[in-house]
Amino acid sequence: MSFAKLVFTPLSYTGWGALEQLLPEVRNFSPKKILVITDPVLEKIGLVQRVTNPLIEHGYDVELYTDVVPEPPLEVGEKLVSFTRQGKFDMVIGVGGGSAMDLAKLAAVLAVHEGTVADYLNLTGTKKVHKKGLPKILIPTTSGTGSEVTNISVLSLDTTKDVVTHDYLLADVAIVDPELTVSVPPRVTAATGIDALTHAVEAYVSVNANPITDGLALQAIRLIGRSLRKAVENGNDKQARIDMSNGSYLAGLAFFNAGVAGVHALAYPLGGQFHIPHGESNAVLLPYVMGYIRKSCTKRMADILNALGGNSTYLSEEEASYKCVEELERLVKDVGIPNTLGGFDIPETALESLTQDAVKQKRLLARSPLPLLEDDIRKIYQSAFTGVVTEPK
Repeated sequence: MSFAKLVFTPLSYTGWGALEQLLPEVRNFSPKKILVITDPVLEKIGLVQRVTNPLIEHGYDVELYTDVVPEPPLEVGEKLVSFTRQGKFDMVIGVGGGSAMDLAKLAAVLAVHEGTVADYLNLTGTKKVHKKGLPKILIPTTSGTGSEVTNISVLSLDTTKDVVTHDYLLADVAIVDPELTVSVPPRVTAATGIDALTHAVEAYVSVNANPITDGLALQAIRLIGRSLRKAVENGNDKQARIDMSNGSYLAGLAFFNAGVAGVHALAYPLGGQFHIPHGESNAVLLPYVMGYIRKSCTKRMADILNALGGNSTYLSEEEASYKCVEELERLVKDVGIPNTLGGFDIPETALESLTQDAVKQKRLLARSPLPLLEDDIRKIYQSAFTGVVTEPK
């Protein structure tokens, strides 16, 4: 391709203290009734009040919606969209991890559409998004999903996942304040951090990569590579939190424009069938998928190794690509995420049903630099089960 299409959220604020920009931005939309969507944990620890209290103090009618769960099922989305339609809101603010922000995007857009959420799903839906919907501000409290800068809302189905996707789902304003991530516990910091890293790695090797997304992806890998272990070990490490926040944001921009591929395609069924958090699903598969496709992108994997803090100077591309896979394995292990499917109590008997669900993720698989057919997917799951990285024969 000789040119690239690039799409970005209209306005972002990033950096420590960026939340101070919320009130001025809300004023720009002159809303009367605001729906704030978050998860119950953020309400319990008082974090969401940092968003709602200033709004209430300035006279806005604010309603809090906390019926949010990780990897939200379709019915959770249906319930929220119905609630939003009935509530006569004129702004939506999503505060939290990817689930809360994905649901906020969904609610803001489908509130002004007819039909069910299922009607708009990518794989099976029959209706198309055609209206922009309510103004929306997205505020991440984890460094991982990149949902604040993408046009995708992910929903869990019975055994897999699907998405509603359209540029109207893009935030009007994204506020990325690393100060909001300080309270995230180590396990969630690890999972969301590897999720962000996976976004950057897959965007960099994607068939849709271009010089702009390459710059975003490599800088994301550098920032995450030097800070994830520190953020997991000490959540109060301010610089680590800043680096992770910026890295996650850049990775979101990179993968939104270049796409993710095999890791995500195989991770979706793990979430769908076994309800493993999305970041952990990506983490356990990342070394095995990258090891399997290694030969198709050795130069780029050498670049990833360097961005992670390794040194390929005296190595051939082939040697560096092997080292890259080893470094990815080491990072997943160091942040405490199980490195085999067995570590998540997934039995070997499930590998076939996982394979059959992953094959359906054609939107994602199409971006892999090595075409991944059914037998390839089966082999990758098998290697993730045994803990031994394998390659095509």
